[in-house]
Amino acid sequence: MRAYMRNQFPFLGLTAPVRKNLSKDFLKAAADKGLADWGFVDLCWKKSPREFQYLAVGYLDAVKDSLGPPDLPRLKRLAVTKSWWDTIDGLDRIVGHVAHNHREINSILLKWSLDDNIWLRRIAIDHQLARREKTDTALLRQILINNLGQKEFFVNKAIGWSLREYGKTNPEWVRLFIDEFRNRLASLSIREGSKYILAKTPGNP
Repeated sequence: MRAYMRNQFPFLGLTAPVRKNLSKDFLKAAADKGLADWGFVDLCWKKSPREFQYLAVGYLDAVKDSLGPPDLPRLKRLAVTKSWWDTIDGLDRIVGHVAHNHREINSILLKWSLDDNIWLRRIAIDHQLARREKTDTALLRQILINNLGQKEFFVNKAIGWSLREYGKTNPEWVRLFIDEFRNRLASLSIREGSKYILAKTPGNP
């Protein structure tokens, strides 16, 4: 497990099914309570074994309905501490849930999309994953434009994922975006983002 994460973090060695089984009752109780205990989250983030950060992300997901704009600085602190794709890809969904309920933080996510920290950029790019027809396309477009011409793998991968996911709902929008910015999009982003275009664009079988 440590090698898979490029030796960046120590691990207890708990597989995901075992870890989730051990924490399910605790997370259910947290969801029923519906309040975020940030002291608990911060304690988990300070622990060395990576599984504690996974527990914190799972906990925040369980209580995400109680989170609001005042929690965004705390979420940002987590995102820029012990950062890697494994926790970021959980945090972006939590941030996305908060943003969906509180559209006033869209301006903050636009700022994150221009931040020097690649992980904040990744969260901004992917925070609308799985929104389908509720996707704010104007916001998505601007965030993607803010990240064109990047050489960073994790940013370009995020762009591809964002386009690919929205392509399930609106392949024509994705096709037009890729066509418009093909010369500025990384080949990785185009390859990932094009997955559902040919299959679902009107006129194709």
